[in-house]
Amino acid sequence: MKSRMRLVLSLMVMLLSVPWLLWAEEEPTVYVIQKGDTLWGLSGKFLNNPNYWPDLWSKNQQVTNPHFIYPGQTVRFVDGRLEIVDAPVEAGGQKAAAGKTVQPVPQLEVAEEKTFTVRGNEGWLMEKDTLPTGRVIAGQHGRLVLGEDDTVFTDIGTSHGGNDGSKYTILRKSKQIKHPVTGDDLGYKVYPLGALQLTHVTKLNSRGIISTSFKEIEPGDLLVPYQPVKRRTVALKMVSRPLKGYLVESATGNTALATGDVVYLDLGRSEGAEPGNLLYVVRKVAIEKMLVERYVGELPNEVVGALVIVEVGNRTSTAIVVKSIDAIFKGNEVVSAPR
Repeated sequence: MKSRMRLVLSLMVMLLSVPWLLWAEEEPTVYVIQKGDTLWGLSGKFLNNPNYWPDLWSKNQQVTNPHFIYPGQTVRFVDGRLEIVDAPVEAGGQKAAAGKTVQPVPQLEVAEEKTFTVRGNEGWLMEKDTLPTGRVIAGQHGRLVLGEDDTVFTDIGTSHGGNDGSKYTILRKSKQIKHPVTGDDLGYKVYPLGALQLTHVTKLNSRGIISTSFKEIEPGDLLVPYQPVKRRTVALKMVSRPLKGYLVESATGNTALATGDVVYLDLGRSEGAEPGNLLYVVRKVAIEKMLVERYVGELPNEVVGALVIVEVGNRTSTAIVVKSIDAIFKGNEVVSAPR
């Protein structure tokens, strides 16, 4: 009899324990974002793979930007997914869904900010309404190929704002760029070649010395106010307003583009674009009409890649492709939040 009672009690304890065991297994990890956190760091802490962050946008409709998180925001990680908790954060504890109070993960090291290295010589689009300050018009002794420490002559004089000691960046103008969708003239591709400093300036022209060169310089190359060409880092930055535009050209001119390629967009400061903004490259999905028996409307865009803006002009910008799921082409649409 006693052994039977022990068995019944044991079964009752086991049955009462099951719901709590199930609840513990299903309980998600809830975390309050700290200053400096990024999805790069959080993916490493909670999903055991810091390289997982670019894939979040393809698996979670709530995640539209890898830098959308901000201090004080509550998120939860469950089954390899990240979810946003809309409940407000209160001192002494964080309220999650269904009114459950959870504690933040204690003493977590703040994740490093995700950045991208920029060489500085990616080039950009010189917009059609932007004029260079001047040109290299000749080399000393009639030389046509010039480099560091060579003497050159320019068409910049005091009447053009030039003075002894003025510094300029030397640019090579490449082909004219037309918008792949509208056909509008956007300007020219330009690449930095080096820098020069004026040593003797007259009213209409000047003599100078090439102080830096990392490509061959020729008469006819453009001059603009000096801007350093050096390696730097660009940190991800959330967009200030929705962005939508097109990939209009690439630095190489290649037709098919992939991760690491430098591209140019028809988005600039006037549209709210900033260095560090991450955009998605999207493509419309073609419908095979022979297989469709009723109207289905417009299908959601297919996400084929992502890019980060590294330089902005007034109406155009330079970006680097940081992820490509499929081949990317000139004329593909870029958006800050894919539908």
